Amino acid sequence: MTRDMRKSISWDLSRVDLERIRHIGTEKARHRFRAALPDLIWNAAALEGNTFTLAEVRELLNGATVHGRTTEEEQQILALSEGYSLVDELVGKDEFQLNKANSDHVHAQVARHEAIESGHFRGEGSVQGGGTVRLTNGGYVDGIPQAELPGRWKLLMERLAEIQDPRVRALVYNAAATRTQYYFDGNKRTARLMMAGELMAHGFDAVNIPNSRRLEFNVALDELFQSNDATQLMAFTTSCAVPGAENPSSEQKPAHVRFSELRNMKLDLHGLAEHALNDEAAEPAEPRSNDFGI
Repeated sequence: MTRDMRKSISWDLSRVDLERIRHIGTEKARHRFRAALPDLIWNAAALEGNTFTLAEVRELLNGATVHGRTTEEEQQILALSEGYSLVDELVGKDEFQLNKANSDHVHAQVARHEAIESGHFRGEGSVQGGGTVRLTNGGYVDGIPQAELPGRWKLLMERLAEIQDPRVRALVYNAAATRTQYYFDGNKRTARLMMAGELMAHGFDAVNIPNSRRLEFNVALDELFQSNDATQLMAFTTSCAVPGAENPSSEQKPAHVRFSELRNMKLDLHGLAEHALNDEAAEPAEPRSNDFGI
């Protein structure tokens, strides 16, 4: 079954444990990021179905030849390595921002062997279509028409600028970019790397999605694509952050979110506000739910 895509995402920030993402300073965050690169790359590849083991990823990154794996899988590992190194370099040079230039640059690295016209939004080249997502139940969600992508990106950038907390910006960006599918392939990997860059640039630990929690991740993605509700993905992502832990690939307890209690406010992509479903609470420093329409 194909589900039509609506024009906004929503979230309930009260269900997202932001405190799990700790502030440790940019240099320490980068140090931990670099130290964990084999784990980070292995998890990212494994989430895509890559069969390399963690030991084999380490061997490959050290320049050794790994036998018994496909060229495509090897290329994916090496491309991810370049993408992760690029983000670390941009943060180190104080050049990282959530902007299209960086997103295109990261995507050009991580998806160059897989995506059509890597480093470019759908519709910027000669290929048409794309953006359709397959759900774990076998259903499909239609992609956003290419003609709408520039406007959607512009609005996303405007609305993110209104969010003061870098952790919220990073989480919302990840959800919005994943949902919109700006590229033909590699959207989730690119969005997560951009999220990591935003966190580290502001002194927060990057968050790793461990392959051991792949099922939870897919369930959260299905919720996002089917309902445009980003709460489950945002709560899941923060639950993967481990304050004080040095092993980013260790398994974490799942987040428990009661979605029946969400208080949503939405805005369509053209900025036309809808009525809030529940406006009884006083307005907090950060919006408890999306009123941006991104």
